[in-house]
Amino acid sequence: MELYLTGIILKPKGLKGEVKVEVITDFPESFLSRVQFYAGSSVNSVERLTVKKAALSGGFAWLFFEGIDTIEKAEALTGWQLFVDENQLLPQPDNRAYLHEIIGMRVLDRHRREVGVVTNVIRMPANEVYEVQIGGKKVLLPAIDEFVEEFSLAEQCIVIPRYDEFL
Repeated sequence: MELYLTGIILKPKGLKGEVKVEVITDFPESFLSRVQFYAGSSVNSVERLTVKKAALSGGFAWLFFEGIDTIEKAEALTGWQLFVDENQLLPQPDNRAYLHEIIGMRVLDRHRREVGVVTNVIRMPANEVYEVQIGGKKVLLPAIDEFVEEFSLAEQCIVIPRYDEFL
């Protein structure tokens, strides 16, 4: 089963087991309806946690989990990552994609020749950037309309006609 990161538990709040969660999703409202997470210090060591109560405030999720009813139990979760499986992912709008769908996409030049492969997507203050393996080096390409001519999930490719400007 493949798991996808959706949040990170930052710290406890109060004495009754509530935790503050950094939301790592384009759909923060999903925290209000989600009843279970896979949680652990890494994707390789997770357990299921059931949500008792959830709220959103100040850009964070505030969660109570079943069985976590003291500050000590909540502190033990600090740093844990919250994951969902593919069945729990919400559908993306037409012009959006999940990171795991972008990583591995072929990058094509203006002549539609393959020049590289996307290895990561990095969030920057102004916009996201594609990290692309081109030959023996990694190149950062802005993920903006000015540089991306075509983005096709169906064909698993991104056409970047001006990629050579970044070499």
